[in-house]
Amino acid sequence: MTTFSIENFGCRATEADASAIRRGLLDSGLTPAAEHDSADFVVLNTCTVTAAADSQARDAIRKIRRANPDARIVVTGCYAQRAPEELAAIDGVSCVVGNSHQTEIPDIVRTMRGALKANSSGDFIPLAELDHDSMSLARGPAKILTGDIFAQSTVAIAPATFTAGEDGHTRPILKIQDGCNNRCSYCVIPFVRGRSRSLPPDDVVREVCALVSAGAKEIVLSGINLGSYGRDLAPRAELAEVVRRILDETALERLRFSSIEPQDITEDFVSLVASSDRIAPHFHVPLQSGADRILRAMHRWYRAEHYAERIRLIRRLLPDAAIGADVIVGFPGETDDDFRATAEFIAHLPFTYLHVFSFSARPGTTAAGLGDEVPAQTIRERARALRAVSEEKSAAFRASQAGRKLRALTLARWGDTWTEALSGNYLKVRIEGRHSANEWHQVDVTP
Repeated sequence: MTTFSIENFGCRATEADASAIRRGLLDSGLTPAAEHDSADFVVLNTCTVTAAADSQARDAIRKIRRANPDARIVVTGCYAQRAPEELAAIDGVSCVVGNSHQTEIPDIVRTMRGALKANSSGDFIPLAELDHDSMSLARGPAKILTGDIFAQSTVAIAPATFTAGEDGHTRPILKIQDGCNNRCSYCVIPFVRGRSRSLPPDDVVREVCALVSAGAKEIVLSGINLGSYGRDLAPRAELAEVVRRILDETALERLRFSSIEPQDITEDFVSLVASSDRIAPHFHVPLQSGADRILRAMHRWYRAEHYAERIRLIRRLLPDAAIGADVIVGFPGETDDDFRATAEFIAHLPFTYLHVFSFSARPGTTAAGLGDEVPAQTIRERARALRAVSEEKSAAFRASQAGRKLRALTLARWGDTWTEALSGNYLKVRIEGRHSANEWHQVDVTP
């Protein structure tokens, strides 16, 4: 019995990728291991959005190597696409597979598994025979398989399967869009994900139907730039169009969206969300900065007041919606006045939570060459201040929901006397008693 484990880093899109890899390995006859320590193969699906994400992946490799020196470590994901040689040089890495070849991981592992089995049985494999295999260990300590990510024209997804609570997940993520055509000056993701591309609407509906048939009650639609869904297709499609088809043609009980850019938050789209109790009233709208000067330097396509109009629109049509945002602090040249403008802008808008990121220069991006760096201590202080604002806003939103009865879906998280559940408007609540994952409960919200 050959075993594997997977560790995922990063966003919902990488979670969807990890699910696809997992399904492929299962279909190849491998068995999931409970821990990395006992796995024959360990797959690390990396993120590279910040230097901290890179460091986290490297630390994980070294930790796994120490705990399980016999494991074959396969590194994939965005970091693998961006800097494969850097990862291949780390002791213990057997192969590095970029996003461009991620769908081939099950075949790669099968090849490596065959070599291991042959060696363990005492069979002699001539070096010349191994050398014909592009992933052969005869060609060096770690193999690299990457290609032109911009040549990708399809969206890779896992075959639609679902088991409630499997691998700690209750709400399957369906990636319907990948890549990004924007060129924000700080962002490396377009260079490791490629151009924007979409899963055809018929395929989306078919995948949703299959997941529902398998028992999924909530599905999260995800993408690198989800709002751009369908613009690459012929005939052209729109996110709102495929959402209506999901509502009309499937029995899905609740649909949720991952991040959507502010320019795609239109009145028609918000009205669509407001029109159905089967769509979670939850919007995550990246902000990045509340200072127009910084937004221009970031090559963002909007200005602060345009963004504010979108947030007010959501709150007007959906008074109890969850509204989250990403914010970057310490962008090159960000002054005290710029940060103050961002903090005041956030304070006056009805956010319910924030994801705060410290600026990290990414190789090859425009922002990496701007200079005028903000001191690290200043960045830490600004990040700490905004996280405090986030906590205050989260607490205020929860207090505003006190006394309401909300429909919540149980997650695969338990304590001795409680089960965690998630409401449509993104409130995590604890239900008394231990319940199975993927159950609906009516809950009374307390502060």
